[in-house]
Amino acid sequence: MQKDRTSEPIWTNAVFRATVYQIAAISIVALTAYYLFTNTTANLAKQSIATGFGFLSRESSFEIGESVLSFSSSDTYLKALAMGALNTIKVSLIGIVLTVLLGIFVGIARLSTNWLVSRIAAVYIEVLQDIPVLLQLYFWYTIFNNVMPSPRQAVIPFNGMVLCNRGVYFGIPADHPAFLWMGYAFILTCIVIFFIRRWAKKRQEQTGQIFPVFTVSTALIVLFPLAAWFVMGAPTEMNMPTLKGFNFEGGYNVSPEFGSLLLGLVLYTSAFVAEIVRAGIQAIAKGQREAAESLGLRSIFIMNLVILPQALRVIIPPLTSQLLNLTKNSSLAVAIGYPDFVSISNTTISQTGQAIEGVAIIMIMYLTISLLTSMFMNWYNAKMALVER
Repeated sequence: MQKDRTSEPIWTNAVFRATVYQIAAISIVALTAYYLFTNTTANLAKQSIATGFGFLSRESSFEIGESVLSFSSSDTYLKALAMGALNTIKVSLIGIVLTVLLGIFVGIARLSTNWLVSRIAAVYIEVLQDIPVLLQLYFWYTIFNNVMPSPRQAVIPFNGMVLCNRGVYFGIPADHPAFLWMGYAFILTCIVIFFIRRWAKKRQEQTGQIFPVFTVSTALIVLFPLAAWFVMGAPTEMNMPTLKGFNFEGGYNVSPEFGSLLLGLVLYTSAFVAEIVRAGIQAIAKGQREAAESLGLRSIFIMNLVILPQALRVIIPPLTSQLLNLTKNSSLAVAIGYPDFVSISNTTISQTGQAIEGVAIIMIMYLTISLLTSMFMNWYNAKMALVER
């Protein structure tokens, strides 16, 4: 005789118990958050410490040694934090691009059939992976400050470039409208190249004919900006660094702090990216390369058209984690004096006493950057995924 399930006690029902457990868990979390909030608010009130984000509109009264945009001590704390965020984004974006390029190069070199190239890449990976990134930042900062000569004894590898303990100086073109139009031409060229690549890929899938995309793209990316430069008068004046007093003026300066931070982050992270690239390439069956070779494809086409597109499906997920680590490790800039977001936030907290709000802003800032990076990489990963039929 079948048992009547309607006569079972309600507490033995799996759905009921699961609902009760979830309600209990949410209640515990909510009560804990309420307790912490009320306790913190009461303690701050006892110590006469103001809460809220009103301090952001007050005058900061401190200078920032290096910023993307102009900043003075009369500006608000909000603008100071914005300058710190821009500095963090600046080093993160440049670092991500250089890390990916260097990591791919070293990862491919690690698989080279040349014994010397392979061993050099292996030593690079092992050494840089095993040294903590903070020590690497200190190392490069020490090189800049204690090994590099003073400005009066600066090293000039070639005309327009200067190496000294104040950083690296480059000669740059003097201000002229032509260079703005060259930038527009460069952006237009990138758009044109994007559509050329799409057309070439579709054409190759339909006819099997390979279009020289790399050659054409290189020619366009040189000729379009060069044409804009000629049309606007072909200016040749350069803004060169010149020694005045105890330091150089003019040109573009890469400060010791920024240079040390960028070198440390790129070299450290690229060692991990290189191993990810190596593992991704080795995950592709050898038959893929052999089949491509049997078709008469050259090595560069085999790597670009056969191996890397398949390896990317293995490479992208762990690569995303490393790019996020690079962004988060940039917060170590405070150790060498680079005014990143954490450094400026710490100064703001020290002056205003708004520790909770300051820490909350830091957390929101890095959470936002990490989520945006993850969204972009997830989109790219989905684009590269195999489409099932």
